Amino acid sequence: MPALVYLSLGSNVGDREIQLRDALRRLAANGRVVAVSSFYETEPVEFTDQAWFLNCVAALETTETPEQLLMALLHIEQQMGRQRIQKKGPRTIDIDILLFDEAIVDSPALTIPHPAMHQRRFVLEPLAEIAPEVRHPVLKKTVRELLDALPAGQIVRRVIVKAND
Repeated sequence: MPALVYLSLGSNVGDREIQLRDALRRLAANGRVVAVSSFYETEPVEFTDQAWFLNCVAALETTETPEQLLMALLHIEQQMGRQRIQKKGPRTIDIDILLFDEAIVDSPALTIPHPAMHQRRFVLEPLAEIAPEVRHPVLKKTVRELLDALPAGQIVRRVIVKAND
């Protein structure tokens, strides 16, 4: 039985839209992409002295384990030229596992649900677009409730509707 996984994708180096679309195509090797949010332009957080990001969220049905999927995502990032020079720094592509069905994983290599997803508007806006009623398995709140609870702040604006075209 395939698991339903939600992934956050972001890029702020090069042609951000092409990078996201390329990464979405590459995900097909790891399962079936069943939904993709619009693309959102977002201001960087934590390390703010860098270009703005283009972000989206994808829903992927996969038979891989969380660890297998993580390795595949890291491989996609590497193939696409991601260099981990500076923590939270500029990147061609960043792909994070947000939710993996209702799994809770806490290992040195992987934490699911993503430990900061409930604090990030750039994650919750696109996730709420495609999965507003999905529940966070630890916080027991829906994505919509998490988004509504965020304080005003980070700028997130939809720029490309129907990202899966």
